[in-house]
Amino acid sequence: MLAKSLIAIVASIAAALAAPVFAQAQRPQTMNTTANAILPPTKTGHVEVRGVNYYYEIRGKGEPLLLLHGGLFSMDMFGPNLAILSAHRELITVDMQGHGRSTLGDRPISPIDIGDDMAAIVKQLGYGQVDALGYSFGGYVALRLAIQHPDAVRRLVLLSTPFAQDGFFPELLPQQAAVSAAMVPMMKDTPIYQSYMARAPHPEDFPRLLDRMGEFMRQSFNWAADVKTLKMPVMLVYGDSDMFRPEHIVEFYHLLGGGLKDAGWGREHMSKNRLAILPDLTHYEIGAAPALGRAVLPFLDGESGAKK
Repeated sequence: MLAKSLIAIVASIAAALAAPVFAQAQRPQTMNTTANAILPPTKTGHVEVRGVNYYYEIRGKGEPLLLLHGGLFSMDMFGPNLAILSAHRELITVDMQGHGRSTLGDRPISPIDIGDDMAAIVKQLGYGQVDALGYSFGGYVALRLAIQHPDAVRRLVLLSTPFAQDGFFPELLPQQAAVSAAMVPMMKDTPIYQSYMARAPHPEDFPRLLDRMGEFMRQSFNWAADVKTLKMPVMLVYGDSDMFRPEHIVEFYHLLGGGLKDAGWGREHMSKNRLAILPDLTHYEIGAAPALGRAVLPFLDGESGAKK
């Protein structure tokens, strides 16, 4: 394979899996992001679930919010949103299977299985119910958590998340399919690799993680029928320059019962679910954009003009 093609595939991994805080740091900020310092954790630890040792942190006070990061990164990727959200919520952040400070174990990478793991973690940490916010791959996990354990999720926020594989722009699919351990030599100067080496309990597992993520990304999925079963309020959030087809985003909102008719003068037909398109943001930046935290907090707090 030509060197240019290999480089293009490596570059696409971030597009396929996560929105690094490093990209956001390069952009000028129009809002003050230093007003809130990131609170230190009040509790940290590990929870063993089915052969995976998950690392978690808890910070802040208020209603509990489970925050799940994108693929190949860790909880740290949310940058200023850790401060924004923990200023209003008890924030539970978890490094997912094989990511950050959590072990990879011997299982395949599966959002369905990790969704079950998150339910077990929530229970072991003593929570009966939490709100959940997942980004990209973390959104897959948050969605499966809500589908498989609806009583554990009060409100759900899905950030830059599809409900089916065909939601991606088609040119991304072959790039995602190429993710494997063969990419390691080209990734050694990337933030993805450096972040993993700095945090992972077993840094030597990085090639195995790439193979596992590639295996997952080559699998076709369509969870439309499952989405229709959701009863809790759901908020979908995307950048206006995201990696998903706009038609897919609208279809997702339709599956939730939103955007099907006019809300009415008295908002009597307004959906309990929400759709937010944040301007001037791509998939790679939205996780660390302060606009995210400020957009989702009113929804999480149950603020709405919809009639009960």
